[in-house]
Amino acid sequence: MSYSIVKATMHERRSVRKYTEAPVPLDDIREIIDCARYAPSDTNSQTWEFVVVVNREKIARIEELTWEALHARAAEATERGLEKEARMLTRSFGPYATAFRDAPALVVCLATPYESKFRDRIFDPIGLVPDEVWREEGIKSSCLASQNLMLAAHARGLATCPMTGPVLLAEHALKDYLGIRDEAQVNMVIALGYPAETPAKLPRKPVEDILTIIE
Repeated sequence: MSYSIVKATMHERRSVRKYTEAPVPLDDIREIIDCARYAPSDTNSQTWEFVVVVNREKIARIEELTWEALHARAAEATERGLEKEARMLTRSFGPYATAFRDAPALVVCLATPYESKFRDRIFDPIGLVPDEVWREEGIKSSCLASQNLMLAAHARGLATCPMTGPVLLAEHALKDYLGIRDEAQVNMVIALGYPAETPAKLPRKPVEDILTIIE
């Protein structure tokens, strides 16, 4: 395995918000999901699932659901005297949260609560942590799989953009629309398609600012 190729894949991946009209082949979708499922997970619990929407009308409806929820939240903020914040939510965050609208495919990343023999036989009987922690553990593993997915997509000539706006604003409406069962939590959505732009490489914090070595 070449370290330089792996590093280049990580460095060159971008969050793309403009896509061509070309559909994503189903074989490519299956291939990147195959890569996603080889991410590490807590005791190999594999707390991830993926719903991939390739119907343009359904993707447009998901955008509508997100905007509907956003406008409702903006109206609530206005009623509380937060007119400036409400305008910023609509004008600034709205387009950012719905940047998947032009993508030919939308990956809805799901997380399920951590389950294992350790939880059944040890953790739950002794009350190791509250149940909510197991939901968080499931999300952590799902995030690892989502990163695998995005890197695999980039290596295959596809572009992605991870977003949590639809989750923060309209998770319940999204789940109802797609028929997602209650116990599955929407972790994020990822726009997927062929890029129609080449975003610049954004600056990163220096290694020295984020690294502490303890000897």
